[in-house]
Amino acid sequence: MKAGTQLAIRRMCALTGVSRAGFYRRGGRFRSAPVELRDQVQRVALEWPAYGSRRITAELRRCGLPVSRKRVQRLMREDNLLCLRRRKFVATTDSTHGLKVYPNLAAALVVSGVNQLWRADITYIRLLEEFIYLAVVLDAFSRRAIGWALDSTLEAKLTVAALEMAFERRRPAAGLVHHSDRGVQYASHDYVALLEAHQVRISMSRRGNPWDNATCESFMKTLKCEEVYRSEYRNLAEARARIGEFLEEVYNQKRLHSSLGYCPPSEFERLQSSPRMLTPALAQEAV
Repeated sequence: MKAGTQLAIRRMCALTGVSRAGFYRRGGRFRSAPVELRDQVQRVALEWPAYGSRRITAELRRCGLPVSRKRVQRLMREDNLLCLRRRKFVATTDSTHGLKVYPNLAAALVVSGVNQLWRADITYIRLLEEFIYLAVVLDAFSRRAIGWALDSTLEAKLTVAALEMAFERRRPAAGLVHHSDRGVQYASHDYVALLEAHQVRISMSRRGNPWDNATCESFMKTLKCEEVYRSEYRNLAEARARIGEFLEEVYNQKRLHSSLGYCPPSEFERLQSSPRMLTPALAQEAV
């Protein structure tokens, strides 16, 4: 290859951000992407390391860039913008108790608005020298985290604190369905009494079936991949502050959800309350 040609290739690779190795792997077929598009893909991928090509494509379209997912995939592959590897979920449920359990009401429920079905779950978070535990309550319609509590104990007061926050924020009408696993925290007298005081219908997953509460399982995986695994918390106070910031300012306000038509939960709730209500079915059709 002539020196002039070699210099031109080096110059084109530098201008478009393509490595020379990538150029030669493709047999010298140079299909450059606009610098602005490549820059935007990189910015979104760096801000949301756990986003795959679907969510990055959706975010770019929300910003006014009409780009196809195939092109985003190609740019991510060329620039090695791979999302973080997901870690295996570890169960923390203790259902070996003699307390009353309830049938699964959520399975047959068709949710069409907020405060019809809430889902609750617990996960663990590892600090440098100890484990702490997060209890969360989600609105099943919008996937929004409406109540949460973080503490060093797995006692029922953890889940009660998260539920009290949810009631304070949402003030639901009677008839709401609350779904959880069969863990002792959710079957405890204090937790059940709080639900009954607000005239909530209690629903629990079948024994050994995590799919009955898949929305919470998915939420916990998102939390771990996009916040917990990327951080090192020195103590409970720091973990509570940073996880709280993620839940309230990132997850609820900014993170795109494929099941919501690639809208954040808070935006989805605003849309569904407008004259032309946006339901999960309509959101899925719009994708």
